[in-house]
Amino acid sequence: MYNKKKQKLYISELLDDPAISYPSYYILSSAMHKNEMLHSAIIALHSFDFSYYEVPKSYEDIFTMFDSSTFPIYKEKYIVGYFGNKMMYLESNGWKGMPATADIFKMENWLVC
Repeated sequence: MYNKKKQKLYISELLDDPAISYPSYYILSSAMHKNEMLHSAIIALHSFDFSYYEVPKSYEDIFTMFDSSTFPIYKEKYIVGYFGNKMMYLESNGWKGMPATADIFKMENWLVC
């Protein structure tokens, strides 16, 4: 079985002086490591600059972002992607499955652009 190589994307590669320095890197696939839309979301999250983001009006706004290969932000803490019919959030060690809790359905917990 072919095992894809993962790479570390350091926040310092994207921002000189991040407002939020933890985590200091993310482990990503080569394709995600080069993804400029993901870079934009990481920069927004780590600079705490959400000027291009807003609270969604409905869940459709969130899925519109997924369909356009962009990444909404959850609770101003996690970047969320949609892969293989699963919502996943980005942690330092890579993408993790997002548990379905009551908070996930509250639109005020989401930011979309």
